[in-house]
Amino acid sequence: MTDISAYADLDLDRTRRRGYPEAVYCAGKTPGQVAGIAAAVREHPDVVTLFTRATAEHAEAVRAVLPDAFHDPSAALLAWPPAVPSAQGGRVVVVAAGTSDLPVAREALLTARYLGRRAELVVDVGVAGLHRVLSHLDLLRQARAVVVVAGMDGALPGVVAGLISAPVIAVPTSVGYGAAFEGLAALLTMLNACAPGVAVVNIDNGYGGGHLAAQIAAPPRPDATPHQRPPG
Repeated sequence: MTDISAYADLDLDRTRRRGYPEAVYCAGKTPGQVAGIAAAVREHPDVVTLFTRATAEHAEAVRAVLPDAFHDPSAALLAWPPAVPSAQGGRVVVVAAGTSDLPVAREALLTARYLGRRAELVVDVGVAGLHRVLSHLDLLRQARAVVVVAGMDGALPGVVAGLISAPVIAVPTSVGYGAAFEGLAALLTMLNACAPGVAVVNIDNGYGGGHLAAQIAAPPRPDATPHQRPPG
């Protein structure tokens, strides 16, 4: 393995221990450090590695080492190996309130897919036009978990949670004018949602939302006791 001990200690045992691999958060890392990590994971093609919050420079560094890595510039995410794993478990639906929320929504979508879930994206269904989200109700009601990504007033997760039986993971975004306070207003709205069954992750944390949805929608473990098995 490439010697990266001066700046990283990869948790390559995480998949066995938790069922999900470690992701590489690129923000705050230099392109050289990210390249070193990419060289180290290259020796472990059995482990899906996501590089999140990757700038163009980070992406260039990763693909210099892993030229076939999947890259979605909008989501600021890379994945290696590039092939999406076979989908297992329940369906995940990711809902983006507005087009401006799409980068975070796509991060959630791709995270869920690379963690092995069937995931679909619904776009531009914010509360300014409630008929739009109602037109997707059949799909939303088929989901094991729904990730709702919204900025501005952040009201959409509570609306969706009031219409479906599946848990809703709310992801506030830093989208909005001045009083949105870079996502704080949306975060507080989501934390105060009156509809039960809403969990909230941090501002712009599409990875966290997609990961939690993938865990909720996971298939039953063969060794799980009955109370540990997800319904459905």
